[in-house]
Amino acid sequence: MPHRQASIEIGLNAVIVSVSGGIPQVVQVRDTDNVFPDSLPFGPFDPIHHRTFEIGLRSWVENQTALNLGYVEQLYTFGDRGRHRVSGDEGPHVVSVGYLALTRQTADSDDTLAKHNSAWRSWYDYFPWEDWRTGRPTVLDQEILPALNAWAENPPTEGEIPKPLSRIERICLAFGTGTTSWDEERALERYELLYEAGLLLEAQRDGRPAALARASLPFLGAPMRFDHRRVLATAISRLRGKLKYRPVIFELMPETFTLTELQTSVEAISGRHLHKQNFRRLVENADLVEPTGATSTATGGRPAALFRFRHQLLSERPAPGLRVGGR
Repeated sequence: MPHRQASIEIGLNAVIVSVSGGIPQVVQVRDTDNVFPDSLPFGPFDPIHHRTFEIGLRSWVENQTALNLGYVEQLYTFGDRGRHRVSGDEGPHVVSVGYLALTRQTADSDDTLAKHNSAWRSWYDYFPWEDWRTGRPTVLDQEILPALNAWAENPPTEGEIPKPLSRIERICLAFGTGTTSWDEERALERYELLYEAGLLLEAQRDGRPAALARASLPFLGAPMRFDHRRVLATAISRLRGKLKYRPVIFELMPETFTLTELQTSVEAISGRHLHKQNFRRLVENADLVEPTGATSTATGGRPAALFRFRHQLLSERPAPGLRVGGR
């Protein structure tokens, strides 16, 4: 039997995040034929024209969205075969390199994206169970936990990779049940459990047995093309964790802002409601901002003091973040 030459392609994916109107948003690219669901901006790495992965990523993003990215960091390399499909998977093995990019929306960004068949969309459309700002999401107790607990009672399927923890233990850690509490940084773990249990459309599309057994039962959240929702979950976990030890939130803020606007943005990313006085005390103790001397009347109420990020902080201590939420 002749030896088949292995074929590998490298793809570049971008999770482009902004906060607008208290909503954490990502750039999604629509399929012009309306056949496939949303995708992240993505494209193949071209070693002839792209000297580095990041150069290739910026080129693809500009071509697909007309956005010039600022802050960019590499997230993870997604290399498992079968991430996209299972049966008949004889095509090239696609290795995707995911990136997190933070940006600020401009007045004309919506029109610019629309011309490139892209748009901003709330990341909570894809992960409604991650938004705790107005309390515990009802979908957790009404749909997710009953379905997960029923799945946990079943024995592992043939070919399932053994895990050091049982299914029920993983559910407790990821979803904060039993003696544990909700940790906003575990967004990726929650997504992967929901995928394994067949509660996401991507699992049905990939031919996973648990999803195929759901028949006509509804799936959770808006799906994405390929494994892009997993890439997005990775970005959410990374960004939520990074809030606590790096001042990345200011990459999403305008040059000047009120403390209320800053709190709203932190809440949007973390998915948590924060006590106003506690938050202001936290910001003050961390010495992250400085007053500009100006005020804003945008809210229509009493003038609110405007602040800016105190850039010299970066050279004063190694971990200037906002330690909000779990852990």
